[in-house]
Amino acid sequence: MIELETLDAIKSRRSIRKFTNQSIKRETIEVLLKAAMQAPSAANEQPWQFIVIDDKKFLKDIPKFSPYAPTQTASVAILVCADKNLIKIPDYWIQDCSAATQNLLLAAHDQGLGAVWTGVINLPGRAEGFKVMLNLPDTIEPLGLVVLGYPAQSVKPQDRFKKERAHYNKWNCK
Repeated sequence: MIELETLDAIKSRRSIRKFTNQSIKRETIEVLLKAAMQAPSAANEQPWQFIVIDDKKFLKDIPKFSPYAPTQTASVAILVCADKNLIKIPDYWIQDCSAATQNLLLAAHDQGLGAVWTGVINLPGRAEGFKVMLNLPDTIEPLGLVVLGYPAQSVKPQDRFKKERAHYNKWNCK
């Protein structure tokens, strides 16, 4: 396990799309899920559900309806979903589940794993594909898929700060 300082983790985390065949232990998956569930949420509603996918058949079939999900070589993928039965404040579940996803990504990086967040919500066929494949009830709405594994590639950190995109007190027009 690599222990990272928060800002170092944020700056050095990158999307990884190529993985070794090393499997991820269930205990490590639980660490990631615990981190995800520490995310803030509107009115502390915690509207999330997580589907851990480690069945190789499912992982190989996901790209049929989610073409940019590199699950064929991944050890695990986690589908982050909203549970409509847990939503107290409408229209905030996307932010809530996105915060949980970011926590999951940072925890994966901390654990020495590679990960990539692939979109599901509002992309034709993707949510429906997961709903059918995973037998999701109507009350569960997929947001995104985090694909995980031990990295088989190294992606260098980038400084993405753009001073011109930060505005203080009002829009800075030139």
